[in-house]
Amino acid sequence: MSRILIVEDESIIRSALKRLLERHGHEVSEAASVAEAEALDPQGFSLVISDLRLPGDPGTAMIERAAPVPVLIMTSYASMRSAVDALKQGAVDYIAKPFDHDELLETVDRALREHSVEPPASEQAGEAVPQSMIGDCPAMQVVYTRIRKTAPADVTVLIQGESGTGKELVARAIHRQSKRTKAPLICVNCAAIPETLIESELFGHEKGAFTGASAARTGLVEAADGGTLFLDEIGELPLDAQARLLRVLQEGEIRKIGSVETRHVDVRLIAATHRDLQALSKTGEFRLDLYYRLNVMQIDLPPLRERDDDILTITDVLLEAACRRHDRLGLKLSRSARREIRDYLWPGNVRELENALERGVILAEGHLIHPDDLGLRPVSTSARPTASPAATMRDGAMAEDINEEDLSLEDYFQHFVLEHQAEMSETELAQKLGISRKCLWERRQRLGIPRKRSARSRQA
Repeated sequence: MSRILIVEDESIIRSALKRLLERHGHEVSEAASVAEAEALDPQGFSLVISDLRLPGDPGTAMIERAAPVPVLIMTSYASMRSAVDALKQGAVDYIAKPFDHDELLETVDRALREHSVEPPASEQAGEAVPQSMIGDCPAMQVVYTRIRKTAPADVTVLIQGESGTGKELVARAIHRQSKRTKAPLICVNCAAIPETLIESELFGHEKGAFTGASAARTGLVEAADGGTLFLDEIGELPLDAQARLLRVLQEGEIRKIGSVETRHVDVRLIAATHRDLQALSKTGEFRLDLYYRLNVMQIDLPPLRERDDDILTITDVLLEAACRRHDRLGLKLSRSARREIRDYLWPGNVRELENALERGVILAEGHLIHPDDLGLRPVSTSARPTASPAATMRDGAMAEDINEEDLSLEDYFQHFVLEHQAEMSETELAQKLGISRKCLWERRQRLGIPRKRSARSRQA
């Protein structure tokens, strides 16, 4: 279990963040200032999450005082320049407020995984440490090769793939293996910023440039100067912003909104999209010249349904992480659940798989996760004829020869109950099946399996 220290003077934000992290298996302590944090011995924690603006010393003071413990800095979009300065001072990453829960948890997990003070047990034993990208199927081997060759070349990269396939993981891998690895990586989701603000967020503005511009502001492109800018969902970028971005790629220059001066920037751009940019250019929704500028090097991420050899490997890693978060170590997938995971089409890709496993860990009773715990569509058994309960009970030899691997969850449940209810009590049946008595009763009702009448009931 990871120990996390939150340094935040706003009690509402501090409490909400604590509850979120505790729900995901972390032990959390709180402090309202750097001075209070020092009294808690920050070097004894796994991670420090500190607001940038605090009473007294700023949050960046925690970088030195908690060292070598990694520090995440929380800041608003308005203070993005300061967040980049914090990265240069040694913060491992930043969290923009108001933060999305999933993105925050992903950032925390990544910081704990990549910046842990103690090396993992596997590393101490001389074994290879697992990478954040998982899978060895042929399609992913092509991706790894393309990353390895592209990263040091310092060219613009376009990552294409369906939502949930891990495009940001690819961008981070390219940045880590590039010559800019010590400079900041600024990640921007173009779809998450209102269209009226996107140009200001990316390119900055001068004081008085528009209503509400009460102070000059540095844009995210300039904040990434010397490093890497990752624009996710670039297909959602408005046309005016596309024109400004094209100038950055062509001339290496930016001009803030309301300014007549241009500034030179040295930024490597990595863009990602799940849309067909070339098709969008034909309808006028995306500039064709920008598409050609972006598509210097293209990396195509395969959807999960095309990664047959990797699906169960990814499942095991995500399941282990979910079990740790919910303190249910030792929980496993039943064979029918693994079969359903392997056969499911996964339109939401890895993100949908992670959510399904999270549901399974929460809903499972006993030590096994079954398909109905995952909340996916049931496996169709219409193509395979099944023997009736009566025939199964009559033919003991046939019942013994049934291979559990060929049974769906409901087939197996029905077979097991009918086969053993004569010599087992309801409690014993439930224990063997790894479910509660209540769940056993509910499944009997749903499948129409009557309870075995006792001798006393038959005599009556």
